[in-house]
Amino acid sequence: MHILNNLKLAASALVLTGLLAGANAGEATADRVNWKMGSAFPSKLVQLGSGGVNLSERLEAMSGGDIHIRFYEPHALVPPLEMFDAISAGSLDAAWSTPGYWFGKEKSLALFAAVPFGPSAGEYLGWIFNGGGHALMDEIYARHNIKSLVCGVIAPEASGWFRKEINSTADLKGLKMRFFGLGAKVMERIGVSTQLIAGGDIYPALERGSIDATEYSMPAIDLDLGFYQIAKHYYFPGWHQQSTLFDLMMNMDKWDALTDVQKVQIETACQANIAMMLAEGEAIQFSAMAELEAKGVTLHRWSPEILSDLKTAWNDVAAELAAEDATFKQVWDSFTAYRAGYKVWKDLGYLN
Repeated sequence: MHILNNLKLAASALVLTGLLAGANAGEATADRVNWKMGSAFPSKLVQLGSGGVNLSERLEAMSGGDIHIRFYEPHALVPPLEMFDAISAGSLDAAWSTPGYWFGKEKSLALFAAVPFGPSAGEYLGWIFNGGGHALMDEIYARHNIKSLVCGVIAPEASGWFRKEINSTADLKGLKMRFFGLGAKVMERIGVSTQLIAGGDIYPALERGSIDATEYSMPAIDLDLGFYQIAKHYYFPGWHQQSTLFDLMMNMDKWDALTDVQKVQIETACQANIAMMLAEGEAIQFSAMAELEAKGVTLHRWSPEILSDLKTAWNDVAAELAAEDATFKQVWDSFTAYRAGYKVWKDLGYLN
């Protein structure tokens, strides 16, 4: 009888264990993230696209498969410039993009992407993570039911591909040019007609002549896109984008449904992505520049006079935007106050 009772107890324990395991498995399945992530950049495009691919792969690995965010090529789900509305409405889970694309939604978001005559990556990230920048960005995106995390950064871009040499600001007037973010407002101020065109559509527009010139990104990235086949004059420095931030946009309801552990895993993966993108971007430019020169491209540096004209135009644009838009002013005031304080450290701590 004693043996029989023990067998019954053991069987009951096994059944209970099985039920608990099943419950836990069901809970784990329910908690598993399985999102679709649209991208503004093709996966094969160095840095801009590969940064999003690497992020999704790293999240899958570090979460043990608990977070699966599938990368989709541009236009596979929705056109890149329509992802904001899709995420806001919940028809798209997430997107790999940059806040600079959403000037038409919230002018202030452009300040979280790239600022003309703005900071290098270290200074910019200091404001984002320790100077109140990310908190402001959270507040602005939340108005649209979007949660976003800064998730990548690249070092300075070049500032334009031109068919002819540019010797003065007057040479820019009347040109039709693809231009991004706040820098486009500066170019418009000096007489350039600008268009925001997604990366994959720039070469055909340049080839057809619907634009006369373009800027896009860094030498290694521009090399991939083949602009050198049409325009042979390549200008530096990237006064409009001394550093550029990228973000992971997520539907707010989907974000809120994550566990605390999952949220920390995504935040940590983004922070790692920032470091790796910056390191890679700094390492691959000089070889790309040498290859471009070998293909007949002339590398130019803007004259001090042209840079001065552009900076004056930017100061005017920034003042006007701050006067027109209260949120832009709030972010701009935070950004400029941080930079003023940082300048004390920068002037003494760094070699000129």
